[in-house]
Amino acid sequence: MLARYFPIFSWLKEYDRASLLSDLSAGLSLGIMLVPQGMAYAMIAGLPPIYGLYAALVPQVVYAITGTSRQLAVGPVAMDSLLVAAGVGALQLVSLKSYIAAVIFLTLIVGCLQLLLGIFRAGFFVNFLSKPVISGFTSAAAILIGLGQLKHILGTEFSQSSKIHELLTSIFASWGQSNTYALLVGLTAIVVILVLGKLSKRIPVALLIVVLGILVVFFFGLEDHGISLVGQIPEGLPQFALPNVQIVELGQLLPIAITVALYGYMEAIAIAKTVEEKHTDYELDANQELRALGLSNILGSFFQSFPVSGSFSRTAVNEQAGAKTGMALIFSALFIAAILLFLTPLFYNLPTAVLGAIIIVSVFGLVDVKYPLKLWRNRKDEFFLLLVTFVMTLFIGLIEGILLGVLLSLFLLVYRTSHPHVAILGQIKGTEYFKNISRFSEEVQVDEDKLIIRFDAQLYFGNKDYFKKELYKQIKKKGERLKFVILNAEAINYVDSSGAAMLERIVKDLKSKGVQFFIAGAIGPTRDIFNKSGILEVVGKSNMFVRTIEAVEYCSSQKQRTKIQEKISLQSKN
Repeated sequence: MLARYFPIFSWLKEYDRASLLSDLSAGLSLGIMLVPQGMAYAMIAGLPPIYGLYAALVPQVVYAITGTSRQLAVGPVAMDSLLVAAGVGALQLVSLKSYIAAVIFLTLIVGCLQLLLGIFRAGFFVNFLSKPVISGFTSAAAILIGLGQLKHILGTEFSQSSKIHELLTSIFASWGQSNTYALLVGLTAIVVILVLGKLSKRIPVALLIVVLGILVVFFFGLEDHGISLVGQIPEGLPQFALPNVQIVELGQLLPIAITVALYGYMEAIAIAKTVEEKHTDYELDANQELRALGLSNILGSFFQSFPVSGSFSRTAVNEQAGAKTGMALIFSALFIAAILLFLTPLFYNLPTAVLGAIIIVSVFGLVDVKYPLKLWRNRKDEFFLLLVTFVMTLFIGLIEGILLGVLLSLFLLVYRTSHPHVAILGQIKGTEYFKNISRFSEEVQVDEDKLIIRFDAQLYFGNKDYFKKELYKQIKKKGERLKFVILNAEAINYVDSSGAAMLERIVKDLKSKGVQFFIAGAIGPTRDIFNKSGILEVVGKSNMFVRTIEAVEYCSSQKQRTKIQEKISLQSKN
């Protein structure tokens, strides 16, 4: 029970030296990335840079203890920062102090919302994130993040955007101001990362390339050539303080908080599910992920953090660096704490072009090409879903892209259930098997006076008209020779009131035309519904059969059922 709410106990007892070394390497790589990223994301959110490092401390430790993903890197992220800036900035607060207090209060609200959703088990929402949606969203987001890092490789400044056409316009507009030295450092770093990554997965590539970058700047004096460096990092750990809940009305922050909470969860769970597919030693718990994110934001707000979520780029680095458990996040947080206290001067000469190279190479692995090609060959409808999610995420925005993908998934689901597979069955010669006549055209025997139809879905208001249309189309094909209609109900697991009413009308209509209606193979829950809704009385108890062969034999020779057959065909809880 303890491991359910604190998943750290599910792997801590098996923790070994090999995992420790892998997590330590990954944690150091994460920590190194978080120093400049955290500061940059804080500035995106309209906060002083130091708050990005505060957001990289407590939330990481809390998620490592409570999260179910062992590779998800939690902390400040670009899109959440943009949402915070857009939402809190619209409140037009009079001072920076008030703005900071509002953002921290917002973090508390976001965490409370996520925790409540987790407690009430609202993680089922993740079930609507199908693999095509996740793949399309992840690939598009990876491209956007990678392009956003080109400013470090080119040594230029351009405005960031979640829309690719705006981002590309900014990139091309700044192309003429590119710094040759930054470009050489960035491209060299990319090549070195790729080469070392091919040589061995055990090499802490991100850590090594950071050290090399610092040494190159130090020995060759690249700072004098205009190359951008991380520079001075403020010192000191955040102090415990309760968020100022009076700084702004809850009603003003609630819409922003709902947006950030839901987006943060969708972002984190999409990344976590992508990484989970590469690992068989654990399973994600969507509700616990909500609770973990909620607790990370709640406790983080007590230590001056702004909203955090899962990071695409850092998760990719964490995965690539060989992280085995959440200890990587704890090591990362300890590294950040150590830097804030003692080590800030060491990273002064770190080129931002090196960090950009690390992120670009890492997110490149998130762009999946094989899966879309597989869908194109085998599942055109799901390929279309992936493509639309991908394009919308690129051109409209991350939130809009994934939400549209989910809506399209639901639309596809509704369409499939409203137009399910309908099979006309025939008896395989010399057997008691009844199969689809379109698949076994030469082996089946079809009686002219019988129509055996199988409906492969629940019968509800969304497909009742389709069922009726298909049934009467087949009845018309049979013509006047038709005497018996047998509904194979093995695949019907539910019948709602609309479906039941429609079924009653069909049975009565066929009776008026001298056609008998039989039901075969209905499962227990469906028999219960037949009994409750009155369908059983309309069809007739004698017209219910356990197997299709029994219904056919009754039609052909009026062979009566045995007592056990009768009992099974009519058995119900009612």
